[in-house]
Amino acid sequence: MATDMKDKVKTMIWQGNKLKLIDQRKLPFKQQYVNCLTFEDAAAAIKNMTVRGAPAIGVTAAYGVALAALKFRGDDYKAFISHLINAMDIIASARPTAVNLFWAIDRMKKIINSNKNESSRSISSLTAKIVDEAVKIEKEDVEINCKLGENSLSIFEASKKKLRILTHCNAGALATAGYGTALGVIRSLYKAGKVDYVLVDETRPFLQGARLTAWELHEEKIPFYVICDNMAGYFMSKGEVDIVVVGADRIAANGDTANKIGTLTVSIIAGRYNIPFYVAAPVSTIDLKTKSGSNIPIENRDEKEVREVMGRTIIPDYMKVKNPSFDITPGENITAVITEKGVIYKPFIENIRKLFN
Repeated sequence: MATDMKDKVKTMIWQGNKLKLIDQRKLPFKQQYVNCLTFEDAAAAIKNMTVRGAPAIGVTAAYGVALAALKFRGDDYKAFISHLINAMDIIASARPTAVNLFWAIDRMKKIINSNKNESSRSISSLTAKIVDEAVKIEKEDVEINCKLGENSLSIFEASKKKLRILTHCNAGALATAGYGTALGVIRSLYKAGKVDYVLVDETRPFLQGARLTAWELHEEKIPFYVICDNMAGYFMSKGEVDIVVVGADRIAANGDTANKIGTLTVSIIAGRYNIPFYVAAPVSTIDLKTKSGSNIPIENRDEKEVREVMGRTIIPDYMKVKNPSFDITPGENITAVITEKGVIYKPFIENIRKLFN
């Protein structure tokens, strides 16, 4: 399944000295790739939403550091390290909420630091190690997502009913190196014959659901309906939603979860109608250093994203707007967190900690 998905949707293509990213701003109408030749290109792609989704951002960040190493010119080892640190700082500043970005950079820092004790500090040798680590991170991400999808089956194995699933934003192959987190769960359930249909929130203002999730489901021939964000409550109240599955950009130590704006609202309505609410994310999205959701930085993006839809102005400049990109869903609203290491249930503080012991 993972191989099939990899053939159909390529979020990124590493070509040894450059990174090609599918331009998610153009989907579903155009399938166009952007070439990242430098770490600055990779940072810009993260910042301007060419690539988005926490795991995909993390992998792109890793390749950004690889590009920084590959493009360095000179033979001064200290200057090389200084160049890499500067590149990592710039990449890290691209977006503040997705913890996978910083997790990937930390892995690169460990590779660099492990080279300090070598008697012969070779720029070419360290560059090769950095590139290898980036490739490894991409490969691991696909494997993790497939395992995550498999783990979700244990939750529903006793159910003979086909599920009607609601999802918000895009946590599919496009948001990862392949297969997906929340959409990976849906793919695995569909393959097991357990999906009736998927309700896809459009996810304003960037329309990741309507443009990206719906496109992926169409490619996979999984039955779905696109709905406006403010329709979710209607379908829940009518008994037409069995479960909610979403992704995550950061999960705090207590289970509080940052995800695309609107996720909090969906969780509250799901709670009102006793609908299980699942978060699907790799363990790398869990940030033990962040004690609760109140400590997660929330990115505020350009108001133009609210004023325009697909390049067409719908709100004039004289009207004030706000555009927070994420909100925090309290752990108490979440039924379970599905990871590659298993399904985490409450109490989250205790059970999340066990994953890291």
